[in-house]
Amino acid sequence: MNVKKMILGTLVVLIVGLVIYLLRPLSNIPAPATFTCTDIADGSFLAMDSLPEPQFIYGMGLTYSQHLKETAAEFNPGEIPPIFYKKKQSLSKDGDQVNLPTAEQMIQASQEFEPAVGDKLRADFPDLSPMLDYEVELGFVLLEDVNSTALQDDDFVPSLGFFISNDLSARSIALLGEGTSMRYEYWGISKSFPGFLPVGGQVWIPNAPRSNTIPCVKIETYVNGKVRQSQTTDNMIYTPLEMLRFIAQKYPMNQLKRGDMVLTGTPGGVAIATPRALVRLSNLLGFDRYKKLSIKQGGDLSGFLKAGDIVEVSGEGLGKIRTKIVLD
Repeated sequence: MNVKKMILGTLVVLIVGLVIYLLRPLSNIPAPATFTCTDIADGSFLAMDSLPEPQFIYGMGLTYSQHLKETAAEFNPGEIPPIFYKKKQSLSKDGDQVNLPTAEQMIQASQEFEPAVGDKLRADFPDLSPMLDYEVELGFVLLEDVNSTALQDDDFVPSLGFFISNDLSARSIALLGEGTSMRYEYWGISKSFPGFLPVGGQVWIPNAPRSNTIPCVKIETYVNGKVRQSQTTDNMIYTPLEMLRFIAQKYPMNQLKRGDMVLTGTPGGVAIATPRALVRLSNLLGFDRYKKLSIKQGGDLSGFLKAGDIVEVSGEGLGKIRTKIVLD
């Protein structure tokens, strides 16, 4: 009897310990950066199409603590945040329709980056769903070339114009980077399908910018008239200058040119949100990227965008962008 009690007691301790491990709070949740908030009235607008085509479009990831929490992402203050490229073919405008990518289109995009992935996806995921997600973001565009040396000066004030954008993402492709050294490259692939970056037609330029100046406005996403995201931009954890430094650090071979765009990340409320206990359990069990993809594909996909959905993102004073999702 004592042996049975000891075994039962040990099991209880192990189960309690596992629950505590899975449900423990995330560590190192960062506070927002310190911004100089400027009212929209204290600036002017410039037509987006008056600027040169971007040489590069950079995406920043995990820049709001609420989004960190909902995706159970561990924050390491000693590392640069996720940064990735978005292809120029992703650019679209207010009112444009965006096609849901087909399974074959997604497989081909992944295969171009990692050839072995194609055969695996065709064999095991013939009906691959894109799990299309929305991300309202404040973006900024460089109004002048930026010298990487100048970025090291805390008093350097980059010349920027700000705009509203929707960083659409095929989350199924992003999941292929899980557990690999190419995680953020897959994020870029997932966000680079045609039309996956609806942007506003105007950029807002502050009259008296500082190195940490942003328009501190509420940005929101509505899907079929129902709010999904709502947060103010001064909850970001990095300033524009810090973001440019991170980009220069990751891509030292790139010169930051006039017209280049930076998407500053999204707040909480996205469809991919996953309880941290499930994220930790899958990692503890050693699930590979295909297993994680299979679990997600077999779960509740009702929160993701589907053909016929109307997505509207907005920023106070910066305008709105309306996008209809269609199946070609």
